[in-house]
Amino acid sequence: MAVKEAAAVSPAVRKMELARLRGRPTLRDYIPLLFEDFIELHGDRVFADDSAVLGGLALLGERPVTVIGHVKGKSTRENIDVNFGMAHPEGYRKALRFMKQAEKFKRPVVCLVDTPGAFCGVGAEERGQGEAIARNLMEMMALTVPVVSVVTGEGGSGGALGLAVANRVLMLENAVYSVISPKGCASILWKDPAREYEAADLLQITAEDLLRLGVVDEIIPEPEGGAHRNVRKTALAIRAAVSAALTALEEETDLARRRYDKFRAMGAFQMGG
Repeated sequence: MAVKEAAAVSPAVRKMELARLRGRPTLRDYIPLLFEDFIELHGDRVFADDSAVLGGLALLGERPVTVIGHVKGKSTRENIDVNFGMAHPEGYRKALRFMKQAEKFKRPVVCLVDTPGAFCGVGAEERGQGEAIARNLMEMMALTVPVVSVVTGEGGSGGALGLAVANRVLMLENAVYSVISPKGCASILWKDPAREYEAADLLQITAEDLLRLGVVDEIIPEPEGGAHRNVRKTALAIRAAVSAALTALEEETDLARRRYDKFRAMGAFQMGG
């Protein structure tokens, strides 16, 4: 779908369409621009190697890191191969295996989030989709190494959060991040998925909304018109932001406690009266 003119739609809808744009950079575009000497690892050691989640070892400058992210394709064939970026439970178990390995060898973890949500097919449910995501949330909360996550495109529901329980959550300027997809929200609230744009306006899914609410820590600027206009410039901005975040986290102690407190504070409120 072509991106609508800014004057015709709300900022939330415009950014949602940019985040979904077929030409938007994917994980495979970013990895060679963000990291050096990337070595891909495979498999969850339980069931299979999920192509919707990619991870491995790399250098960020001179800093060894573990890299994990959702994979989207550019063409229909590529998207079918990676299930349109919707991971099965084995994808989240693979990601967790890499994170625990990173903890063992004292490597920071860098996650790139871009998914409409976790896959909800029968096979995924039979193999424990909910349990796999929940375990990632629990285990990521307790990791003793620095964790930085970047929402690069769509950040949909628990499928995104399974790679986003981080000490620093960064977000590209035109990415979106929400508890449910706007179409899913419209389907539940109004029994009408056609009201997706209305739901997008209500969900507060933009980077500016989420920074104000304290859900993300930093907005990474994109080139005029979106990340697809200059992939290298976007990647350099991500690299600089991730490097700065990791450098700051090196000075912090008790990273697991700080991460836990950060997420527990989200949505806190006080009763009046």
